[in-house]
Amino acid sequence: MCLILFAFQHHPDYPLIVAANRDETYARPTAAAQFWPDASGIFGGRDLHAQGTWMAINQAGRFAAVTNVREAATPGRELLSRGELITTFLNSDDSALQCLSDLQSRQQQFAGFNLLAGDFSDGRSELYCLSNRQPTIDILSAGVHGLSNGYLNEPWPKVSGGKSALQQAINNSQAPDQLLPILLDDRSAADSELPVTGVDLAVERGLSSRFIRSASYGTRACTVMTLDRTGAVHFYEQEFLPGGGRGQLSEERFTLAAQAVAR
Repeated sequence: MCLILFAFQHHPDYPLIVAANRDETYARPTAAAQFWPDASGIFGGRDLHAQGTWMAINQAGRFAAVTNVREAATPGRELLSRGELITTFLNSDDSALQCLSDLQSRQQQFAGFNLLAGDFSDGRSELYCLSNRQPTIDILSAGVHGLSNGYLNEPWPKVSGGKSALQQAINNSQAPDQLLPILLDDRSAADSELPVTGVDLAVERGLSSRFIRSASYGTRACTVMTLDRTGAVHFYEQEFLPGGGRGQLSEERFTLAAQAVAR
C-alpha cells in the first residue's frame, strides 16, 4: 500500500476501519483479493511475483498492511520482498508484539518499510506500527491515523487530507462501505506542501495525490475493510487498470474464528 487511512477503536460499532490505496507498476503480476488456496484462512490480494501481499487479514483475527518508505535509491545487496513481512506476521503463532520484535531484529533484510499489524482475536484489540526507519515499535492509540511513504501520521497532504475526510465520514455516520470516494481523490498537492524525500520534484508532485495515474505506475487497488465488534469482516476492493479505468471488484464478508473482538 502507499496510503493507509484507518480508524482504530474510534467508531462505536467498528474497532477497525481501513481505507487504503495500493500504488504499484501495472506490469507487476497480481491476484485480486481472495482466500489464498495455499494458506489457511488468509484473505487479501497477492503479489504473484514474490507471493506476498500489501494487505491481508486472516480468520484468526490478525491483520497487516505495509507501505514502502520513499527515499533516494541506494545500491546494495538484494533485499527481501516487503510482502513477506505480512505473511510472516499472519502465519505466526507468537504474540503480535513478539512477532514484530522478531521482525525488527532482521529488519535490515528489507528496503524501507512501514508495517501496520494488529491482533483482534479472542478479545484482543492491539495495533502496532513497525518501521525499519524508526527505532521503536509504535503502539497505536485510539483515533484516526494515516500512513503513507513517510512515518506514521507524518503530515503529508494525502495523509492529513485523508484523515480529515475519514473523520468527517465517521462524524456524518457514513456507512463504511461508502468510503471509496475518499481514496479516489486525484488532486495533486501544491509544491509548497510537498515532502522532501530525495526524489525529483516532478515525481514528488505526481505522487502527492491519494489516487495516482500515470502510464506505467499508479493506484492499482482501492480497499475498504471493516471489522465490527462481533468479529464480522467486510472486505471491499476495487481494482484499477492503466489510466484509471475500473477493473475487477472483489467483495467478501466473513466472521473471525474468535466470537468477538474487544469492546
